[in-house]
Amino acid sequence: MWKEGSLKVYNSIFHYWLKVYDECSQYGIDGGKVSKLMLKRDGKIIANYDRGWDIKPADPDTQLAVDILLHGENY
Repeated sequence: MWKEGSLKVYNSIFHYWLKVYDECSQYGIDGGKVSKLMLKRDGKIIANYDRGWDIKPADPDTQLAVDILLHGENY
């Protein structure tokens, strides 16, 4: 199932897309349920996971946004 939304972390607003499965998978982030994740800030892709990291989180705020999303969706 695809999920889309926005998330504010400190002074950054991220738009995100997640593909979340019902069960954990070898293709998910850290073996979890999220197999695809994209984060954009100001229209630019700053993190992208598609069964592997194509673009790793660009900075600490982006990493925190990823951690928040995964905490709620990945396990």
